[in-house]
Amino acid sequence: MMGPSLCLIAQGRKRVILGEEAFVYDAHHFLITSVDLPIVANIIEASADQPYLGLSLLLDLPILGQMMVSNNVAMDKNASDRLGIAVEELSQPMLDAFVRLVGLHANPQDIPILAPLIKQEIFYRLLGSKQGFRLRRMVSADTQGYQIARAIDWLKDNFTAPVKVEDLAGRAGMSASAFHTHFRAVTAMSPLQYQKRMRLSEARRLMLTERVDASTAAFEVGYESQSQFSREYSRMFGAPPLRDIKALMLDS
Repeated sequence: MMGPSLCLIAQGRKRVILGEEAFVYDAHHFLITSVDLPIVANIIEASADQPYLGLSLLLDLPILGQMMVSNNVAMDKNASDRLGIAVEELSQPMLDAFVRLVGLHANPQDIPILAPLIKQEIFYRLLGSKQGFRLRRMVSADTQGYQIARAIDWLKDNFTAPVKVEDLAGRAGMSASAFHTHFRAVTAMSPLQYQKRMRLSEARRLMLTERVDASTAAFEVGYESQSQFSREYSRMFGAPPLRDIKALMLDS
């Protein structure tokens, strides 16, 4: 799961996959996610001499909302792209701000005072960029993007529980068909596919980091059928749970 973030690369190249779509970025481009998304990522350019080096900054949506209000930032009501992820060319002012933010580690005493100011500058420049409309939709309470973001927050906190699209739609104040359409437009998948990916990713984490067995992990994330869990896990990760975890442990 990748939360609302701004991601930069200092060296190397990376591919992020959401559903059936792939997004590639490098030192000249940034990646933005405006909602929590179940992604798959891999580094596609790196070497021993030039290892991959990247940086992610979590976005503070309440602060972005306050900045919109205080600066009278207008909504882009005609923008048709509603997906919660995109790649954009990195501007020099935004890069300069990130360099200053990272540079604060040389003087730790400056971090409490200057880091919040530099982050606000980064957020300001992000709102003003070509991809700022994605964030503006997520923090404006009268938009469908905001309603979908709140539904995603609920799913994150309750992904182990059985859920009906109709109930989620009710929480978002939409009809089931409208909710399904807007949810897919933001996340590139249906609400139930989104929940499934969260469940399987958490099960994988439990088996890998907490050493629980597959049946326990399946139960912990909400599966009642072990065979269904194994089947869906294999489909998502390319191998049954036991084989996948053994391979991951050998790789590490």
